[in-house]
Amino acid sequence: MTIEANPKLFFEEAGDMSRFVSRFFKQTFKPRQEVAEFLRQCFIIGYKSFPLIALTAFILGLVLTMQLRPSMVDYGVESQLPAIVGIAIVREIGPVIFALIFAGKIGSSIGAELGSMRVTEQIDAMEVSGTNPFKYLVVTRVLAATFMLPVLIMLGDAISLYGSWVGVNIRGITSFNF
Repeated sequence: MTIEANPKLFFEEAGDMSRFVSRFFKQTFKPRQEVAEFLRQCFIIGYKSFPLIALTAFILGLVLTMQLRPSMVDYGVESQLPAIVGIAIVREIGPVIFALIFAGKIGSSIGAELGSMRVTEQIDAMEVSGTNPFKYLVVTRVLAATFMLPVLIMLGDAISLYGSWVGVNIRGITSFNF
């Protein structure tokens, strides 16, 4: 039975989420911060996501410019192309696209890693050894993702603007009315 068909399941799921969020904030501010694990997760989450974000960003800037330019030339407002592309990338579509790609890549990798750790009983071993697995595994990853996403968005915006510049300066392509 789905959540839409049974309102009771909706409230159970909402309760589970609120318990998770409250536990996250309680554990975040408790002493004994896992700084080394946080920095390691920042590297894994940020650095290893950068190539995918960079490729997507470059293509986004290039394609957006190549699609907008012919229409803007037809209406005689080609000089507004940098402003429109800049606003579209930095304010509107860039952060949304980069965040969706980031969430898909990081969400699936964290889910697979934690699921594998549960199956191989590594989480149980952490509990036995006295380490708080929620703080070590969940809090560090959520905080690392929270800190790295804005950095990746800024880098992605810069790469998109470069891709847009490339799109304006491409020579020899006649099908785009250059």
